[in-house]
Amino acid sequence: MVSFKNTEIAFQPLSDKKLQKTLHMFSFMRHSKLTRIGSHALKLALRLRLPITPLLKNTIVDVFCGGETVDDCHSKIDTLASYNIKTVLDYSVEGKATEDDFKESLNQILQNIIAAKKSFSIPFCVFKVSSLGRIEILEKVSRKTKLNLEDQQEYDRMIHRINKICKKADQASISVMIDAEESWIQDAIDNITEGMMKTFNKERAIVFNTLQMYRSDRLDYLKRIHKDSKLNGYFLGFKIVRGAYLEKENSRAKKMGYKTPIQINKYDCDNDYDSALEYACENIHGISICAGTHNEQSSRYLMQLMKTYKIEKNNSSVYFAQLLGMSDHISYNLANDGYNVLKYMPYGPIKKMLPYLIRRAEENKSIAGQTGRELNLVNKEIERRES
Repeated sequence: MVSFKNTEIAFQPLSDKKLQKTLHMFSFMRHSKLTRIGSHALKLALRLRLPITPLLKNTIVDVFCGGETVDDCHSKIDTLASYNIKTVLDYSVEGKATEDDFKESLNQILQNIIAAKKSFSIPFCVFKVSSLGRIEILEKVSRKTKLNLEDQQEYDRMIHRINKICKKADQASISVMIDAEESWIQDAIDNITEGMMKTFNKERAIVFNTLQMYRSDRLDYLKRIHKDSKLNGYFLGFKIVRGAYLEKENSRAKKMGYKTPIQINKYDCDNDYDSALEYACENIHGISICAGTHNEQSSRYLMQLMKTYKIEKNNSSVYFAQLLGMSDHISYNLANDGYNVLKYMPYGPIKKMLPYLIRRAEENKSIAGQTGRELNLVNKEIERRES
């Protein structure tokens, strides 16, 4: 069994200087109050148009992002590849709402697919449906509100963009992951993604949906859509994560007076996450998965499931995935032992990436022990190198 305690393997690409920079970043992130103040300061600096780009580029972007363009990402992609880790390109510009924004996102995603086709090191690309159309339209569709002519035309343009991406991915033999988002727009996203799966997943999983297992209904959804796939003859692809909008979901449910879709406790979330892994491995001939997790226990459990169901370590239907700069002790030790491993590599113009970076910082606050664990591992490696 792979050990996640080997920091020499985990941090092998990092120079002493880069390791110290990583230490400083996690030391800052460990303090939720400082993170909250820092997030507000970034928002204010952005509104005031202060020259913060050089500072961000040399700190948070250097540690957790690929750069501002796809070309900027290549050196990190190549470094990861030299350690048997592949890349998911993620154009991480959020919070845009104009047709020009949506067209720019479409062009970037298509460029990612072209870059992936040219590189064995990029087997996946990813996008958010809300980067290609307005959230308000997705919310109306999720509520089953009848769209007026203008809204319907806008929705049709969104579908056209998504179809164009999936078709391009299919032609390039590159898989594309469609991110999960807030529960009040997820029904629309699920319906769109299911349609793309039925169209493009006839021979293998090209289009992947995302399951946020902190939702109490997602395990049942997985089983239901699997029955449909067997009935209608298409393959399933799923990125399986715990979830990214915990505080936002609970806050909205409380404010609006409905039952939160989030699991009652972490135990139920963890149990459903591992149950989804087991269900997928049991049905591996029809379901491909990317286990997006920074959780050591779930990573070990998936390794055990692969052994139980006689799934080879390098089987293309099973990937482990972590964010760039996070949980390297999981990523590098798994890759070193021959498993398929991905790193999510966010990129984009720095100021436009700020909403994404702030959201990630706020997510880390809600993950108990995440930054503390990262900090301890970095300190352990520094001590090892100095001994």
